[in-house]
Amino acid sequence: MENTLVTSTVPAQFVYFTCQRGAERSLKKEMERRRPNYRFSYSRPGFVTYRLPEPESLEKRLALDVPTLRLVFARSCSHSLGRVTTRECARADGSFDLATALQRVWNLALDEFDDNSRSANDARRQGRPAVKPARIHVYERDRANVGIRGFEPGLTPLAYEIHRKLYDAAPDAFKDGFGPNADRLDAPGEPGEVCLDVALVEEDEWHVGFHRVTDVHSRYPGGLFPLALPVDATSRAFLKFEEGLRWSEFPIGVESRCVDIGSAPGGGSQALLARGAFVLGVDPAEMDPLVLAHPNFTHLRGRINQLKRKLFRKSRWFLTDMNVAPNYTLDALEELVARDDIEARGLLFTLKFFDWKFADDVPEYLRRVKSWGFNHVRARQLQYNRQEIMVAALKKPFRR
Repeated sequence: MENTLVTSTVPAQFVYFTCQRGAERSLKKEMERRRPNYRFSYSRPGFVTYRLPEPESLEKRLALDVPTLRLVFARSCSHSLGRVTTRECARADGSFDLATALQRVWNLALDEFDDNSRSANDARRQGRPAVKPARIHVYERDRANVGIRGFEPGLTPLAYEIHRKLYDAAPDAFKDGFGPNADRLDAPGEPGEVCLDVALVEEDEWHVGFHRVTDVHSRYPGGLFPLALPVDATSRAFLKFEEGLRWSEFPIGVESRCVDIGSAPGGGSQALLARGAFVLGVDPAEMDPLVLAHPNFTHLRGRINQLKRKLFRKSRWFLTDMNVAPNYTLDALEELVARDDIEARGLLFTLKFFDWKFADDVPEYLRRVKSWGFNHVRARQLQYNRQEIMVAALKKPFRR
């Protein structure tokens, strides 16, 4: 009997991630733990792709995201529709043709989301409405290491330009279903919306994909918050903790009692004060006069291990951004919040990686925090983190 080779009619499926430059190795090690059956495919600094072990339905792919995978070092997650490169979009002289590239993006989107696509037909058979993108997310991978020559990840002029051109070129079948303010790249998506992603890996290499909005970072292109440092901010720590507070969704607001360990010169404290919180700032160094003058701020000048614990008995939220090794930070927090006489509700703190090998121990660091009684513990390398991560730990429900 003659052997017959059977091939699948469904093309291979890929997922791609963006991350901070330098974090690629840590992200790959996470994927080895979380999805060992995913096959590494391709990477550039700040950009990593994987092939799925077998084809999945659109709904299953939409359910896979950074929080579901419990990834610390991924900034964004997108399900690939294909690439746009000079190979597919060349002028007669061999250069990259932008008009052809824009059209190819929408052709790739039509293959997945057109009314006659496989996913639309599957939805009709199951009595569900067909999925359509509600907005377009365009973003660049990091062009440099965070902090090098002042580089900060964010939405770039090129991303805004390509977004505008893609929006103008959108087929009516998509444009009619766009969400509010879809013409603005920096407008946040709404929970449940599906976004068409265009990751600009190079000016002539775009990766097209999609994701569903599920958490605060996925509302923005590439997980990049459109934050700006206020003119009166005393340090960059304002951005770090502003993003961390939004990501953690901690209910810190008016009259919340917070401790900022390592507070000088005061950027992190300003993010708390802006929410109406009462802040105890712990640091042997001088605070900025603007922070000292705030009626809700009290400076406890000294190191945390030199101060009497009774000073913190009314505090519920503990934040720190100390420039020390991870275990030093954890030792200081454990000495403070693992005591019976201090009722900590939540922690928000950074762990510095002076060597990227520290990242291998993140699971152990998080287990240690859980051992203090915090039952909701997660970590993420934020947009405004440098070679570090942010950890959010919460006791829920909390009993005073």
